Amino acid sequence: MRFLLILILTITASAKPNIVFIIADDCTFRDLGCYGGQAHTPNINKLADQGMSFTRCFQTAPMCSPTRHNIYTGIPPVVSGAYPNHTFVAPETKSVVQYLSKLGYSVAQSGKTHVSPNKVFSWKKIPGGQNPQFGKVDSFIKEQAGKKKPFCLLLCSNEPHSPWNKGDRSRYPVDQVKLPPYFVDTPETRDGFSRYLAEITYFDSQVGEAMDIVEKNGLTDDTLFIVTSEQGNSFAFAKWTCYDNGLQTALIARWPGHIKSGSKNPAMIQYLDLLPTFIEVAGGIPPADLRGKSLLPVFAGRQFHKEFVYGIMTTRGINDGSPHYGIRSIRSENYKLIWNLTPEVKFVNRCTTAPEFRSWLALAANGHADAIAKTSRYQKRPEFELYDIQKDPLEMKNLAGKPALTKIQSNLYQGLRAWMKSCNDLGKATEMAALEHMTRNQKKKKDGSKSPSNHKKR
Repeated sequence: MRFLLILILTITASAKPNIVFIIADDCTFRDLGCYGGQAHTPNINKLADQGMSFTRCFQTAPMCSPTRHNIYTGIPPVVSGAYPNHTFVAPETKSVVQYLSKLGYSVAQSGKTHVSPNKVFSWKKIPGGQNPQFGKVDSFIKEQAGKKKPFCLLLCSNEPHSPWNKGDRSRYPVDQVKLPPYFVDTPETRDGFSRYLAEITYFDSQVGEAMDIVEKNGLTDDTLFIVTSEQGNSFAFAKWTCYDNGLQTALIARWPGHIKSGSKNPAMIQYLDLLPTFIEVAGGIPPADLRGKSLLPVFAGRQFHKEFVYGIMTTRGINDGSPHYGIRSIRSENYKLIWNLTPEVKFVNRCTTAPEFRSWLALAANGHADAIAKTSRYQKRPEFELYDIQKDPLEMKNLAGKPALTKIQSNLYQGLRAWMKSCNDLGKATEMAALEHMTRNQKKKKDGSKSPSNHKKR
């Protein structure tokens, strides 16, 4: 408590710190070097040595667009309406731009956006493509430093999102890469995984460029610097699922003088907690209607933050997705419950049409037992899945329905239903209304039309 008090007093008494936030795209946290993975990530490893690594950080939705809306607004996906992919929030919604601008910050963004409408996300756009333009980022930082004005800089990479065509793959020979045990070992899988790992290393070089720019401008000590990996990769059992490989993420924070170097924190935190943290770091008070909680206590070393974290997945409207396949989840310290709302529907998405998964299906068609088991497990799921996260972190043994775990499963189910109710999540009805919450369909809606899902807007 004494350290936390000193931390808060320091924020109040000193100049407001800058915030640099870097997010990857489709990167499974387990693949980063400092998280025990085989990807070569020297810059991210260096950042971990200088700051705090969170071993249990989660997002609410394992897709790009709802994840980014979630981060920038601090509002859960169904509450904001931004729960399918390629989505948007209501024009009166407040984002990191409105909150931090009132606190004297310049808010800028470079790279991938995937959020809408522009009125809500009215940051200074640093021009460029789908990746941060670091020469222009450097100019922006110099300009803000000259004005002595604090800034919040959102650097959004497009890597390692497929097609995995960046980076030096010679570091990852196909015959030497180690495949996760939930993969089927095929030449196509090895080729894709090699290219994916190379692209993680490419993303790591982007992190290094950002670190160098901050240091070159003499702002390291005055900057909260955060790197996160977003949802899991687009192989099976990660992105588009509520397994930990889809919902859990890497998050590393460095803030000299405030965060202990080389520390690890097991507190369960969520992306929802980032905006309240930014607001408090900037000297403000997070609004009570934000569902997340400031991370300042865990930055100061506290190792507990939340008892439960929740997840939602909507296939309706995604590329190559099932017409409707809703998934909800709740995770405690020890157990994860997944509720597949329509288990009778075949689960498909962009992953199942990719060369890697097609090679699994080809083996399965020829009677390959491992391929049959894994493709079936991915595409044909029971209504409930229950996993002992401590004993089975890769969630490969479904314990749902076991008599010894009846009470645990029931309690988690009731907790999940209570969370859904608090979000006005109507389950199947919410899934069927997903198309109304997609940008591509936004112009088709008539003025004043009401959503049959009856979601609350902000």
